[in-house]
Amino acid sequence: MDPILPFGSVEEGMMGKAYTVVDSSGEIRNFDVDIVGPIDDGKGGSRMIMARATGPVIEQTGGILQGMSGSPVYVDGNLVGAVAAGIKDMTPYTFFITPIEDMMTLWQMPDTKDKTRLPSLSLKHYQKEREDARKAAEKAAEKGTGETDKPQAEEPAKAEGAAKESAQTEAPAKAGETAKGRESETETETGTGTGTGTGTAEAPAKAKEPVKAKEPAKAEGSATAEEPAKAGDKPQKGEAKSVLYLAGFGRAGMDFLQKRLPMAEIRCVPMGTPSAVLQSQAIYNANLQPGSPVGVAVAYGDFAVGATGTVTAVDGKRVLAFGHPFLHRGNVSYFMTDANVVGTISGVSNGMKVASVGHIIGRINQDRETGVAGILGEFPSVVPVRVHVADKTLGASESYGTRIAYDEDLLSKLVGSVAYAAMNKTSNTLGSATAKLHFAIRTNAVKSGMFERSNMYYSTADVGQIAVGELIQAMDIISANTEKESDIVDVKVDVEMDGDRKTASLVSAAPDKLSVKPGETVNLTTTIKPYRKEKETIVIPYKVPETQKPGAMHLDLRGGAFSPAAPQLLLLSPTDAESLAEETSNRSTQERLAALSESSPNNVITVMPSAQRKDLTARQKRAALRAAEANAQAHAKKISLLGSGKKKEKPGETKFETNYIIDNVIHATLQIEKK
Repeated sequence: MDPILPFGSVEEGMMGKAYTVVDSSGEIRNFDVDIVGPIDDGKGGSRMIMARATGPVIEQTGGILQGMSGSPVYVDGNLVGAVAAGIKDMTPYTFFITPIEDMMTLWQMPDTKDKTRLPSLSLKHYQKEREDARKAAEKAAEKGTGETDKPQAEEPAKAEGAAKESAQTEAPAKAGETAKGRESETETETGTGTGTGTGTAEAPAKAKEPVKAKEPAKAEGSATAEEPAKAGDKPQKGEAKSVLYLAGFGRAGMDFLQKRLPMAEIRCVPMGTPSAVLQSQAIYNANLQPGSPVGVAVAYGDFAVGATGTVTAVDGKRVLAFGHPFLHRGNVSYFMTDANVVGTISGVSNGMKVASVGHIIGRINQDRETGVAGILGEFPSVVPVRVHVADKTLGASESYGTRIAYDEDLLSKLVGSVAYAAMNKTSNTLGSATAKLHFAIRTNAVKSGMFERSNMYYSTADVGQIAVGELIQAMDIISANTEKESDIVDVKVDVEMDGDRKTASLVSAAPDKLSVKPGETVNLTTTIKPYRKEKETIVIPYKVPETQKPGAMHLDLRGGAFSPAAPQLLLLSPTDAESLAEETSNRSTQERLAALSESSPNNVITVMPSAQRKDLTARQKRAALRAAEANAQAHAKKISLLGSGKKKEKPGETKFETNYIIDNVIHATLQIEKK
C-alpha cells in the first residue's frame, strides 16, 4: 500500500492529484486537487478535508461527479484520502475528502458475518444450470407439438430440474467450503478476465468487453450531497446520500422495493436496460489498483441491486472504496465486483458517471460511515432465487435467476421484490388479473427442510402486490428466528397468471341426508357461481365429529377469500382479546410457520361448525384465540394464507380446493342423531 499523509499533517494550500476512470477506455486519469483545509467536528464527529478540483479531466466532466466517490487523492505521493462528497446545487468543483486514516480503521473492525452454513457463491454451477435449461428449451422447441400449452408445462419442469441439480451440486460441498479453497478449481474460469483489475491503467479496458454485453449500465455510487450549504461559522460539509441502482426491475418493481426498504433515506434509481444473462464467471484472482472502478451489490443476476464507485486503496487482498457508506449497515457480506465505466453525464451543478457491474471478484465485509471495505477472492453466502412466470393470456413463459447476498434485514424485501418484478415484467400489465403462486423455501427452520405454500389471488389492479405477500411473510418469519440463525439454501417461485377473473360465489349447499350420526360422512352438493359463467356443482364430503352432540348442527361453508371481521373475536371478552399479542410473542418460528401453513387459501372452501355465542371453557377460549390470531394475520394484509400441499385438517373441519377464488360464506344444517 502507498504511504499515507496523516490528517493532522494536511494543510491549506497543499497541491495534489486524484485518480479515476471517466470513459470507456478504462484508462485511469488524474486531475489536480487544491486543498482548502481540514474540518474536524471533534470527538464523535466526522473528519473531512475540503478541496477544489481543476485540470483538463475536470473540465471534460464538468466537475466532481457522482461515481467519483472513492477516487484516491495524493499529495507528494502520499495518500490523503478518498473523494467522498460534494454539495448539491453548489459549484461541482468543490468537494470533500474522507481521510485515509479513518478509512483504514475498517480493516480492523470485527467481521462476524458469513458464518451461516449456506452455500457460497458458485457461478460455475449456475452457468451449467442455465446452459442445461437453454438446451432443454431448444430440444422441446424442435418437437413442435402442443405449442399453446407447452411453455407452461415445460418451464416449471426446467426450474424444478435446476433446483434439484443445485441441491445436489451446491449444498453438500458449500457448507464448510471457503472461497479461497476454490481458487485452484477456477484457473480456466479466469481466462477471459485475467486482465481485469490488473496493476496497470489498462486493466479496466480489458475487462469491459465481456461485461458490456451482460449487464446494464448503471450509475455509480453517489458522491454528491443532497444538502445545500448553510451559513455558519464552519464550512458546510457534504453528505453522500445512499442510492441503489436497480437493473431488471422496471418502474413498478423499483417502486415496490423502495416502499419496503427499512432505510427511508435510500433512493432507488433505474439505470440501463434489464439484464438478460447473469455474468457467468467469477474472478478469483482479481488485482485492483487505486483509481479502478469497483461495484458493490446485494443482488446479482437477472435482477441486480447495487452501486459502483472507485477503489481508494489496496493492501494485498484488502480493498477500501467509496469514501462514504453504501447502505451504512456495518458488518455485512455483499458482492464485490469489477466494473466498466461507460461515460459521464454532467449538468449545471451536478452529474454522474455511468458504469456497469462486471464479474464478482470478492466480498464486501464493512459498510460504514467512512466507506466500504472488502476482501478479494472471498465470496458471500448467497440465497439463489429462481422465479418462473407463465402468462396464459399472452402465451408467454419466462424464467429468471438472481443471487441475493444473505442479509436478514433485507432478504425478504429483496426476494419479494424480485418475484413481483418478474411477474410484472412477464405479464406487462398492472390491470386486473388472476395469479396462482407457489413457492418453496429450502431451510432448516422447519424439520422437513422445505417450507412450501400455494395460493390464488385476484385483483382489479396489480395483483402481484398481494400475490407476493405470503412469500415476504414467510421469509420474514424465517429471517427473524429468535432461536438461531436460519439457513436458507434457496427459494423457488412459480407463478401462473391469467387476465380473466377467476372468482366465484357460493350459492347453496344441500346434504345428501338430513339425519346423520357422529362419525358418519355426509356429501354436501354445493353450487357455485363463477364470475360471468354458468353455475357449477361440486360435491364436498364432510365427516361429522365423533364427539358431536345430538341435535341441530349448523355448518359454515366459507371461501378463503371471504374476509369479514374474524368471527372468533366475537366470542372473546376484552380480557381474552388482550392476551392475543402475548400468545403471538411466545410462539416459536416453527409454530408461526405452522400457523401460516394451516390458514386457508383463497381458492379453498372450508366446511366447519358455525361459531356460537356461548360461555366457553378455558380450553375453548385458547382455541378461539389461536384461530382469531390466524385470521387477523391473514386479513391485516388483505390476503389469505395457504398451507403446504398436505394440510392437516382439524376435527370437524374439511377443506376442498377449487379452481376459483371463493369470496363468500353460506350455511347448512344437519340433524345429528344419537349414535
